[in-house]
Amino acid sequence: MESTIKALDDPIRRKILEMLKEKPLSVGEILSKLEISGATLSHHLKILRNADLVSCRRDGNSMIYQINTSVVEDVITWLIGFTNKGGKNE
Repeated sequence: MESTIKALDDPIRRKILEMLKEKPLSVGEILSKLEISGATLSHHLKILRNADLVSCRRDGNSMIYQINTSVVEDVITWLIGFTNKGGKNE
């Protein structure tokens, strides 16, 4: 969970996740929507992969990234636990 929280702590990585929630994207498509270098994007994608927030697959010469919804759902459930103690508002 620590690597997941750390990955979510960066605004660029959150923006990447926002883009991927719509549909899987290639590295080039992601890069075209951000004002960062390819090396910087690679760094951010590595952190997201290591946190299991995204997965990637090769499609010809392209790497296609998609959001790992089960991990995102786990994080949301974990966070909701802090705001909803046993279903009672305190």
